[in-house]
Amino acid sequence: MTTRILRTLFSLCIIWPVIWLWLGLRVKHRERLPKNGPAIIVANHNSHMDVFALLSLFPLRRQWEVHPVAAADYFLRNKKMAWFALNILKIIPISRQGGEANPLALCEQALRDGKTLILFPEGTRGEPGKLSPLKSGLWHLSQSMPEVPIIPIWLRGTEQVMAKGNRIPLPLFIDVNIGDTLSFNAEKTAFMDDLKQQLLMLQQQTTGNHVHD
Repeated sequence: MTTRILRTLFSLCIIWPVIWLWLGLRVKHRERLPKNGPAIIVANHNSHMDVFALLSLFPLRRQWEVHPVAAADYFLRNKKMAWFALNILKIIPISRQGGEANPLALCEQALRDGKTLILFPEGTRGEPGKLSPLKSGLWHLSQSMPEVPIIPIWLRGTEQVMAKGNRIPLPLFIDVNIGDTLSFNAEKTAFMDDLKQQLLMLQQQTTGNHVHD
């Protein structure tokens, strides 16, 4: 209960004031966000600010049930970071090195519990404005939970608000473009191609410019 209160206070006192008052968010197609879990939010990843922008899209009553999926080797690298990531951000840690029988087991359980996951299929922060090759972890997760809807989102501006190495966010707008729900496809290549095309289309709609693969 204590960590739930801390997470609520963190959203109320840190995330929302920073995102909505200090920066500013322009959201396109907010109606496409899932009203309830289980659901998987997938987005391009250029900045630590990405997860805060995505968390700010959900109402306060749902903050507790939205979980970013994050690299265990980065977010659990020391005790202070691990406590904050696990108890306040409520991340679900996954190993990028493998070795576990099922590295997605915690994600599957969260979806069975009706949670909403935030997942960055590029695997790590990429080059600003460019979609990096997508990892297939989402397909493997969806294979075991094919009924769970997947909502693609393109973020623009977070890479300028807080670029790698910056600690204080610059007061600039962030654009959030929410796509149509993507369904699971048992054919892996087709699923990954569809996801990539959805993200590139959202990028094009957001920037207004033609994008290249």
